[in-house]
Formats: sequence, C-alpha cells, structure tokens
Amino acid sequence: MAPDNSAKQQQNSKIEYQQILYMARPEKVLKYCPSCGSGLFKTDSAKSFKCDSCGFKFFINSAAAVAAVIENEEGQILLTVRGVEPAIGALDLPGGFVDPMENGEDALKRELKEELNLEVTDLSYLGSFPNEYVYNDYSVFTTDFGFACKVKSFENIKVDDDIADFHFFDPKEIDFNKISSNSIKKILKTYLADKK
Repeated sequence: MAPDNSAKQQQNSKIEYQQILYMARPEKVLKYCPSCGSGLFKTDSAKSFKCDSCGFKFFINSAAAVAAVIENEEGQILLTVRGVEPAIGALDLPGGFVDPMENGEDALKRELKEELNLEVTDLSYLGSFPNEYVYNDYSVFTTDFGFACKVKSFENIKVDDDIADFHFFDPKEIDFNKISSNSIKKILKTYLADKK
C-alpha cells in the first residue's frame, strides 16, 4: 500500500517545513559563501542562500537516507537503540545516509553490514518519508526511504558504528513514543498496515 499523499498532508508538510526552517535557522551556521568565502552570504528565500559578492546560489535540499524493517523467524521486528545524537537512547530502525553516487539499495546493504553485521538477501520498497535531522542546531532535511528486508542470518549480529543496542519487539508491543523520528514511525506503520 502506497503512503497517503493527499493535498491536506502535503499542505501540512509545507507548514512543518517552514516551521522547521525557521527554528533551525541555517543562517546561524551558513555564514560564509562556499564558493568564494565571502561573508556576504545571505538567505535568498525560505530554502536558498545567495552570495552578494560572487553570485553563488546555494539551495537547502533533502539528503537521502534509508531504513530497514526486519523481522525474525518469530515475526518480531528488529529495532536499534541510538548510540549518538540526535535522540541518543531512542529506538530506531537500522539504516543511515546514502553516500554520494550510491543507490538506496546498496546504501541499505552497507549500513546493515556496518551497523549490525547483517547480510541482506532480499528487500522491497515501502515508500519515502520526509524528515528533519537536527544536529548541532542545524537541520539536515532528509527523505527517508523505507525497505522491508530479509537477512541471511541473525547468528553473527553485533552492534557497531552508531548503535548502542538492539532488541526484537512483537509488533503489538512497539512503543512508538520511544521512537523519536516521525519518518521512522511512518515507515513502521506503513509496513504493519501492509501486513494486515
């Protein structure tokens, strides 16, 4: 089942985006032109900057990230515990940012290997979900791509990279209040709705 992209949802997303951009204030961090180094680098619109010295224009775009929903043989879902900010200690799905020139599927396989030593054998696309990732008072806007995955084995699973721990949860026992990211909540809810 595809995510609902109604006009009302899209309008709410635009309002959320404007509120986030205002709160995160990228101009607090982006003070100098990345092209010429001038301090005449100023906001040009709600999502762009322009250098008054060299004319360089910089756009605030969305970064790509991936997340995996993985079940064990008992139908329990694998959730990780974040080991780093933002939201250290919160529940999360395994995944991470897509590297430059990397596709989402390869990024997911790489992240699962790095974070949990898991080998993906199959994956299917669940949908894309907007998110914001605030780090050091700066918002990185992301589009999180959710995938349902199967892995070769859980035998050699171990935490590494930015994960503190992992747990398997019965879907009915997942406490969505302990998941900080709205996009991760939506990915999980989409997956669970598709299973019904």
